[in-house]
Amino acid sequence: MTSRTLVESFQSVSQRDPEAVAIRSGDGATVLTWRQYAERVRAIASGLAGLGIAPGDTVALMLTNRPEFHLCDTAALHAGATPFSVYNTNPPQVLAYQFDNAGNRVVITEKQFLPAVFAAIENGGKVEHVVCIDGDAEGTISFADLESYAAGKFDFEATWRAVKPDDLLTIVYTSGTTGPPKGVELTHTNFIENARVADDFGGIDSSDRVVSYLPDAHAANRWFAHYTNLLHGIQITTVPDLKQVIDTLTAVRPTSFLGVPRIWVKLKAALDQRIADEPSPAKRALANWAFGIGQAKARAASTGGQFGVFNGIQYGLADRLVLSKVRTQLGMDQVRIAITGAAPIPPEVHEFILGLGIPLCEGWGMSECTAAVTVNRPSRIKLGTVGLPVPGAEITIAEDGEILVRGSMVMRRYRHDPEKTSETIDSNGWLHTGDIGSIDADGFLSIVDRKKELIINAAGKNMSPTNIENMIIASCPLAGSVVVIGDARPYNTALICLDPDVQARYTSEEAIRAAVDGGIAAANEKLSRVEQIKKFTILTDMWAPGSDFLTPTNKLKRKPIADHYSDVIEYMYTQESR
Repeated sequence: MTSRTLVESFQSVSQRDPEAVAIRSGDGATVLTWRQYAERVRAIASGLAGLGIAPGDTVALMLTNRPEFHLCDTAALHAGATPFSVYNTNPPQVLAYQFDNAGNRVVITEKQFLPAVFAAIENGGKVEHVVCIDGDAEGTISFADLESYAAGKFDFEATWRAVKPDDLLTIVYTSGTTGPPKGVELTHTNFIENARVADDFGGIDSSDRVVSYLPDAHAANRWFAHYTNLLHGIQITTVPDLKQVIDTLTAVRPTSFLGVPRIWVKLKAALDQRIADEPSPAKRALANWAFGIGQAKARAASTGGQFGVFNGIQYGLADRLVLSKVRTQLGMDQVRIAITGAAPIPPEVHEFILGLGIPLCEGWGMSECTAAVTVNRPSRIKLGTVGLPVPGAEITIAEDGEILVRGSMVMRRYRHDPEKTSETIDSNGWLHTGDIGSIDADGFLSIVDRKKELIINAAGKNMSPTNIENMIIASCPLAGSVVVIGDARPYNTALICLDPDVQARYTSEEAIRAAVDGGIAAANEKLSRVEQIKKFTILTDMWAPGSDFLTPTNKLKRKPIADHYSDVIEYMYTQESR
């Protein structure tokens, strides 16, 4: 029988194999069995009740990717409350807005974030208690004290059983590219219905393993790791630092992996560099041949074409000699569910990863739709598309090309913002996504770009800046962030921030410039003439997620960028760039 809520599911899952590992940290310092997980959830829920948290209240979590997140989020749900996560890069003014909007009286955080939390509290909100999970700190309640602070009249069993399917599961705050972040209210039903897509991937169960490394304020990460853990009992390994992911992958050998496009871009660049650095011409030739036959197989599968018996024999040999070894070295030899999303992946990068034998499925969604709206399935991965609708999702294209979505995964509303809610969800229940797209004859959806971000040049030609930016990123490993400029302009230009990890391999500015020149030229060969980049500027600035120019999920804040670098942009249109 399918559980109606995630707390009901957790109670069932935790009793199936109590001594099995439920959550572990990447460094192995923390390992929690399902029995330990359930016991601590009961203690923390009771402690929260002792602080006055009651059904319908909210609890804020500001934590790195660590086991305590799962304990606290699940405990808050069992207390009848709604836990929500905030990005650790949020400045105090944004935190203050979110705390005020959510109305939370408790924040659970770490020592390193206390200055920002306390500054936010001074600026607004109703926060009464701050719980610090990693030691004692002035003005806070320790995690140990919270777990031992049981509420005398709190009935744990009755409280979690009283949670209803349409109760709030969480609030997801949007990236805020065009204004203050909006609070997306999602229910237990929203997620459970959205999770039905797992059946199209062969199902998920307690034998599956996932590495959780993205911020848990990221809706896709919470869907893929935390909520799937509660619903199906998968094992989670937490990783607080992106640089530790590769080592964790080889240790855990996950069966499921969610990678944002930047992960796959860097993986391809690293493998390309490894081949280029290989001193043996024979080994270089073997690797290039194996990668090439793998990509040919991916292209044939994408178009539904025939690969042929001879090609199949070649692929089997390539897989045995090269591809299977690469997957093992990457720790992805047991991956059967691989997803990319949150931003478009360059098609040539996607083809390369598929060519390795990793069944990478691109999907599309948004917080307002819980997470997934469409996704490719392993049985048919169509390059350049974001797949077919998930179960229960209806999709249509409006006259202006905007994608409209309707179904049980659509949010309840924006928190305390009926005007924005009615602007986004019309009277017929269609959610207006703000994305422009098209549906092909096979029903696969392709995304053009955000409706408000399309470039219309001086000659009236419509272009997708994201498509051009992705082509540059795929062609130029040095490019970290790329912004294409061209709206109402005679030609396109670009601002480029370098990837610090790749930049470290270069010894001079001349070498860097030459490498970026080569990358732009390679990208231009694959773009139409009107899309090509005529001039570019390499910025010395480094844009961090959550900064003035990038959202916490690495989306570009185009207007602030255009305003701040207006002189640089104008220079590219009035003089020869250096």
